[in-house]
Amino acid sequence: MTGSIPDDKIQLMREGVDLLELVSRYVQLKRSGANHVGLCPFHSEKTPSFSVNPGRQIFKCFGCGVGGDAFEFLMRIEGLSFPDAARRIAGEMGVDIEERRLTPAEEQRRQELERLQRVNAIAAEFFHRQLLDDPQAEGCRQYLNRRGYGRTSATEYQLGYAPDRWDGLTQHLQQQGVDLAEARTLGLIRQREKSRGDYDLFRGRLIFPIHDLSGRIVAFGGRILGEGQPKYINSPESPIYHKGQVLFGLYAARQIIRQMAEVILVEGYFDQLALNRAGVGYAVATCGTALTVEHAQLLKRYAKRVLLLFDSDAAGRSATFKSMELLLPTGLETAVVELDAGDDPDSFLQQQGKEAFVARLKAARPAIELFMQDRLAAMPSGAAGVSRAAQQVLEMLILLPNPLEVDLSLKELARRTEIDIDLLRQQLEQIRGQQQQRSVRRQVVAKKPVAEADSSSAPHRNRPQNQLTPADTKLLKLLIFEADVRQQMEDQGVESFFYDTASCQLANELIRQLQGVVSGQELTRLQQQPALLERLPQPLVYDPAEYAGAGRQMLVSYQQKTADRRRRQQLKGHQEREF
Repeated sequence: MTGSIPDDKIQLMREGVDLLELVSRYVQLKRSGANHVGLCPFHSEKTPSFSVNPGRQIFKCFGCGVGGDAFEFLMRIEGLSFPDAARRIAGEMGVDIEERRLTPAEEQRRQELERLQRVNAIAAEFFHRQLLDDPQAEGCRQYLNRRGYGRTSATEYQLGYAPDRWDGLTQHLQQQGVDLAEARTLGLIRQREKSRGDYDLFRGRLIFPIHDLSGRIVAFGGRILGEGQPKYINSPESPIYHKGQVLFGLYAARQIIRQMAEVILVEGYFDQLALNRAGVGYAVATCGTALTVEHAQLLKRYAKRVLLLFDSDAAGRSATFKSMELLLPTGLETAVVELDAGDDPDSFLQQQGKEAFVARLKAARPAIELFMQDRLAAMPSGAAGVSRAAQQVLEMLILLPNPLEVDLSLKELARRTEIDIDLLRQQLEQIRGQQQQRSVRRQVVAKKPVAEADSSSAPHRNRPQNQLTPADTKLLKLLIFEADVRQQMEDQGVESFFYDTASCQLANELIRQLQGVVSGQELTRLQQQPALLERLPQPLVYDPAEYAGAGRQMLVSYQQKTADRRRRQQLKGHQEREF
């Protein structure tokens, strides 16, 4: 039957399977450092170029370029489809992957996403072959050589080159039978404004492929080779790529990060590659965007400690503290690695070596300590300046969930400012109280029109107006993330599904805000409406495997229940009037 294997089960198998043992059934391997090497089973060779990295759970042949995870290996070696490979691994691991039948809308969306992923795969292969073989890419190859990256590194990282032509990729996609509308959806090409045809987004640039946690290429980053701006351009958001939820290098590094319980967060693609090349394989980078709440939650799945390694200039320091604000509330231990002015990870490693870099990692300072030092140094001398700096530090300290860390930081702040620690504690509690009051006021303002509009929710006086029932929570998530559900509720009226006036107004507001949104970008749209986002169930995580399978039945069920409750309420009203 046509079905889907839940993503969480796939991830469980991908991370839990013993890839080394699996590959060893087909290939004779010998240990070589952190890897195991042997003759490639996919092409004829006399010198081993096939490598398995157990820590990263990946294999790679540097001769023919084939690589991937356990699923990819089984698919190639046995000629299996992905579902069949997954079933094989699941059977060996004892993982239950009972599949469910997809609805027509889900099947249509699955096929759309598969087509988009295929387009990106074709584009990635095109860019990669251009870098390896095209004479016009010689300048790009020389650039990489100067930075210490040869053919082997380019193959390992799937680097590419976008020809310095307006339609190099466009023509290739047409030759491959790709629907150019799908390439436009991905942002790979764009329509000309005043003439017919399309032009390439990436031209004359070194290309970095960006993978999701399943190893699929979902986007690209492009670096200019000479002078000019912008230095980097990145794929726009699409149904398969949401830059606020993807970290460059995490797919390959996640196993090492999990083992070490530590991750290094850097700014650029080359920073991440330089660390990986030096054997520091637990670094990730943002994809041309600032760190987001989703990024922080993603890192928390793999690590307990985050080392921030940004530029040492003013912009880098600002990015460090903004990232700290998002990381601290998650409970992640957050520290800062400091390099000399003008250095980045790549230049530092080339000039001073890995041993010196590891020493800097060990000397990483708690982010809150560095923030305290920075604020105190930035303020003018005198009582007013010290007071403002202390206030800013206290506002950051309320983000710490660990009271022991708060206490130690308060003592350090008292020592540096010579402010009485009891006074600092009193001020901290006052700031915390003010923030809580502001949060409550925002919720009240958001809910007040609902409370005043209708008193028909009187039967629910025992439940606060701003507290959603579990049923309402599920229905709202269906409304947000399923376009056909949203359309059905709009056509039939939200009052058919939600009983409370508050929930009805919230549902109507969501339908209005999400009109015209591209599938997969619902959360991005809602993040632009913080007041509305605060009223929604948190965390706003949607798992189609959990909801969509029974979603249609749930809609029918709650329509019936809501209708029954309205009838009972009307009957009760008549009885009361007769009495």
